[in-house]
Amino acid sequence: QVQLVESGGKLVQAGGSLRLSCAASGRTFRRYAMGWFRQAPGKEREFVAAITWSGVSTTYADSMKDRFTISRDNAKNTVYLQMNSLKPEDTAVYYCAAGGYSGRVSEYDYWGQGTQVTVSS
Repeated sequence: QVQLVESGGKLVQAGGSLRLSCAASGRTFRRYAMGWFRQAPGKEREFVAAITWSGVSTTYADSMKDRFTISRDNAKNTVYLQMNSLKPEDTAVYYCAAGGYSGRVSEYDYWGQGTQVTVSS
């Protein structure tokens, strides 16, 4: 089992920046690719970004690649999501996930509990 804990979500004004963290524990000796997803009320969970274990390769949803950056520090067992130029429509619960490298929810094996990001107008 892998446990994932997100942190860093908060209220921020439109145009601001925020960095989310995801700390992993458990079977971290496995070299998991990691992803970030988000879910707003009444909407399906949507893909944000993903990163390979090495951090060499990343992929983003088209609507986010110019504003968001995913990175990882394997020595700290932590994955990050840097979010810039935030918009009210970015308001959602943000989840990190392990075990996949795609935009498909079904390809990931482990999920955190999420952290709330609220962007005010």
